[in-house]
Amino acid sequence: MKQWVSALSAGAIAIMVLFAPGGIAFASEGIATKDQNQVLNIAHRGASGYAPENTMAAFEKSVEMKADMFELDVQMSKDGELVVIHDTTVDRTTDGTGSVKDLTLEELKSLDAGSWFDESFTSETIPTLGEVLDEYRGRTGILIELKSPSLYPGIEQKVADELKARHLDNPENEKIIVQSFNHESVQTFHDLLPQVPVGVLLGYSPEGISDEQLDRFKAYADYVNPSKSMIDALLVERIHDYNMKTHPWTVRDRESANFLLEAGADGIITDYPDYVAPHPSK
Repeated sequence: MKQWVSALSAGAIAIMVLFAPGGIAFASEGIATKDQNQVLNIAHRGASGYAPENTMAAFEKSVEMKADMFELDVQMSKDGELVVIHDTTVDRTTDGTGSVKDLTLEELKSLDAGSWFDESFTSETIPTLGEVLDEYRGRTGILIELKSPSLYPGIEQKVADELKARHLDNPENEKIIVQSFNHESVQTFHDLLPQVPVGVLLGYSPEGISDEQLDRFKAYADYVNPSKSMIDALLVERIHDYNMKTHPWTVRDRESANFLLEAGADGIITDYPDYVAPHPSK
């Protein structure tokens, strides 16, 4: 697992090249870039600046924009199906109301998940995790966030089963990362599929991230992914000292993308994949 964190095969679908200090340049258009090495460009909930978040349209747009990966959020329907949606209710991003966990897959699938963003996306529905994996495996990397897993007992096993059923649990063949703000859930998933890289998400804390936390994380995690407001070059260096990498979130302006590149972040989670220059091979 750690080998994938440091190197990727030529056939990898999520293309990661290690950051080398220095050598940073900015394109004349203001797009964040580097002279030779490239951070991982991760489309947040798909290219959610250009299409409704967590829909197939947003994921397709991220591929078109040559992002290395897209991030998505996984929850569970009333009847135990894994669905891709960020909020624990459907109110904000669909024409329905209610909690995700109280609606069946059929009920969730009947909702319009696109017109809130723009009328041109009225055909978009809430996808299942299986649908996304089937459509995009081999085309791009996928960063799976376990969203509010305490509401969904057993969700870690269900996600693991979906990956194993598609042979996506072998990091030599496919590039998948699983992460969560719930670090106990991350550890549970790691125990189930130790070969799949995992990350811990952290919200902003004025106390920062202690060495004690990093020492705990390194026992199971490959990534420490804090709010971008916590990142500076020193924190990136400390995370690297513990043999982990960092993908800060969420970039919505070019200045933040450039700052994170200067700080040495290994990946950038962004609503706008075009704010980070695509890898030369894309």
